[in-house]
Amino acid sequence: MMVNLMDIVADHYAASFSGQNYSTVSEFILIGFSTFPQHLLPAFFLLYLLMYLFTLLGNLLIMATIWRERSLHTPMYLFLCALSTSEILFTVAVTPRMLVDMLSTHRSISFVACASQMFFSFTFGFTHSFLLMIMGYDRYMAICHPLHYNVLMSTRDCASLVSWSWAGGSVMGMMLTLIAFHLTFCGSNKIHHFLCHVLSLLKLACGKETSSVTMGVILVCVTALMGCLFLIVLSYVFIVAAILRIPSAEGRHKTFSTCVSHLTIVIVHYGFASMIYLKPKGPRSMDSNTLMATTYTVFTPFLSPIIFSLRNKELKNAIKRTFHRTFCPSSS
Repeated sequence: MMVNLMDIVADHYAASFSGQNYSTVSEFILIGFSTFPQHLLPAFFLLYLLMYLFTLLGNLLIMATIWRERSLHTPMYLFLCALSTSEILFTVAVTPRMLVDMLSTHRSISFVACASQMFFSFTFGFTHSFLLMIMGYDRYMAICHPLHYNVLMSTRDCASLVSWSWAGGSVMGMMLTLIAFHLTFCGSNKIHHFLCHVLSLLKLACGKETSSVTMGVILVCVTALMGCLFLIVLSYVFIVAAILRIPSAEGRHKTFSTCVSHLTIVIVHYGFASMIYLKPKGPRSMDSNTLMATTYTVFTPFLSPIIFSLRNKELKNAIKRTFHRTFCPSSS
C-alpha cells in the first residue's frame, strides 16, 4: 500500500509540472531547530534522545508485561497493548529524523520521504485517537453493562475493534497525504517545522486550490479528532452517572480507579494538541513554536507509559512481578 501511495504521489507530482512554467521542488528543507543557538542543540538532542528511548522501552515493557501476565489478557489491556504499539510507531516515524537534523547541517528531505513521513505520522496519530475512543467505550461497557461485558467484548470483538482502528488510521493517513501532495509546490522549499507537517507544507503550495485544500484538511482533522473526543466524553458522562449510583464510597472509588489512567491520557493527549493547534495567533517566535510542537510529538508519548504504569495498580503490580521473576528468579 505504501509503495502504491508513493507511486501515485510521484506520478502526480511529475504530471503537475508538464506544460507549466513552475520551478520544480524536488526536496524540502526542514528548518526545525536550525534557528536555535548552536550551543543549545547538544543539550536538546540529549534530552529528546533520552525521552525517545524511554518512550520505546516503556511501551515495550508494557507490551511484554501484558503478553506474559495471563491475568492481563483482558479487553482493556489488549487495547492498551495496541495503544503502546501505535505510540512506538508514531515516535519512530517522527523523532529519529528530528534528532538527526539537530546535529546535521544538511536538513533536506526528499519529496517522497516527506510524503512517507506525513502518511505514517497521520496513520499512527489517528490510530492512537481511535484507540483512545475504543478504550473509553470499553470502560463504558465494563461499568455500565457489567453483566453483558464478556459477551459484547469478546476477544474476537476486541480484535475487530483494534483492526478497524488501524484501518481507519491508514485511510485517514492516505487520504490526507494524497490531498496535500495533490497540490503543486513551487518557489520556497523551506518547511518551518522539524517534520513534514501538513499545515507547514501547505504554505509552500501554489495555485488557486491551496486555500480550499488547507481548509479541507483542517476540517477533516478537526472533525475526526473532535468526533473521537465527543464519544469519549459521552462515555464518561454515562460512566460518572453509573458510579454515582453506587451506594458505598469505597465502591465508587474502586470503580473510578479503573478509568483514571485512560482519562489522564485523554486529557494529556487532547490538552497538548489544543495548546498547539488552537492557540491564538500572536507574535510567537519560531523557536517557541518548535518547542510547543515537541510537547505533542515527543512529550506526550513519553508521558503515556509513565501514566499507565503508575496510575494503573494492576499493571504496576504486574510489572513488579515481571522484574522480580526476571532478576530474582531464585527468591520467587
